[in-house]
Amino acid sequence: MKRAKKAVSGAKKKARKTVKRAKKAGATAQKKVKKTVGRAKKAVKKARKKAAKTVRRIKK
Repeated sequence: MKRAKKAVSGAKKKARKTVKRAKKAGATAQKKVKKTVGRAKKAVKKARKKAAKTVRRIKK
């Protein structure tokens, strides 16, 4: 469970970092920002799904 939670928070952290970095870069990078934000969100979602799966497996 702990490891699963760590994966999710790790993905979130990465997402936040990416957004911060992108914001510094300015307007030309805004298009890229949208892409990276989308990707980051996906990563978080994936991590959460994986976490849930792991938890279920451990519970058995």
